[in-house]
Amino acid sequence: MTTRPAATPRMVCVLTENWTMTDPRDLRGIVRMAQEAEDAGFDMVMVSDHVLLGGSAGSQGRMANPRDYAMPGNQDPFTAWPSNIVLLSAIAAATSRIRLGAIALIAPLRHPLVLAHDLAALDLLSEGRLVIQPTVSWHRDEYDALGVPWEKRGRILDEHLRIWEQVWAESPASFEGEFFRFSDVYIEPKPTRPEGPAMWFGGEGVHPALVDRLVRYGSGYHPLGRTSADDVAALSASLSAAGGSLDDLELVGGTRVEFPADDAVAPLATALEEIPRQQALGFTTFVVKPSIFIDRREDHAAFCHEVIARVSAMSS
Repeated sequence: MTTRPAATPRMVCVLTENWTMTDPRDLRGIVRMAQEAEDAGFDMVMVSDHVLLGGSAGSQGRMANPRDYAMPGNQDPFTAWPSNIVLLSAIAAATSRIRLGAIALIAPLRHPLVLAHDLAALDLLSEGRLVIQPTVSWHRDEYDALGVPWEKRGRILDEHLRIWEQVWAESPASFEGEFFRFSDVYIEPKPTRPEGPAMWFGGEGVHPALVDRLVRYGSGYHPLGRTSADDVAALSASLSAAGGSLDDLELVGGTRVEFPADDAVAPLATALEEIPRQQALGFTTFVVKPSIFIDRREDHAAFCHEVIARVSAMSS
């Protein structure tokens, strides 16, 4: 594995899941948070995805500290998940530089042609700043409610990817697969690049389907949880065996969250100490969620500036 030189970390601000410090109905406020992140020097804002939650969303118990990340099975079913495509469209119109992350995008819950059409428009609206992370989700209730076969979700995602690749590159396009079939369709306008928006893939563990998606479509790898040197080495070997290279991917990491108590925010300085360890493994881009570190919406702009000042000092 090639060791990459450490540079100033690229920082990603999570805009959803901040409901301990924001009103979940104040979507214009989330747009303003994106502007504040851009003004401070963040590289990307990120909006995650659920269409709906069912009763099993909290089947593993609720998170001990409500400021923490939403994880499989630890969520209140009343948790708000606004449409990431709609929200990112508003953010695209209100910003000019920052990348826009639809991460994660639960593709199998939508028709691939509808998604291809909407994502192309969002990519154009943002002038090529869109990054998507197509995924399948952990929440079976969504699939059952929408009539999508849970057991086939991975294969459905792979057909999405094949269809997007085709309809973004040419018109007319035809396709015949296991789940979707169409003939001589025109999806216009096309996205900024013929290959479409940049795509990240990730989740838990390294498996053949993930490796195949990274080699065929991926520009970034965004794993769930803490990644070790052995994990990175295993991914690198798997990619090489499949004809790809780790050096072609943007590696996306996170911070170390340590809450001193269940009713307290986490210290930012401690969280950012994780970044140099991940940089040594080749990671260049790092995700932070503001509500882990602050409780007041009015502190968000200053928080963003503090993050950028701290990570810039790491490489000075």
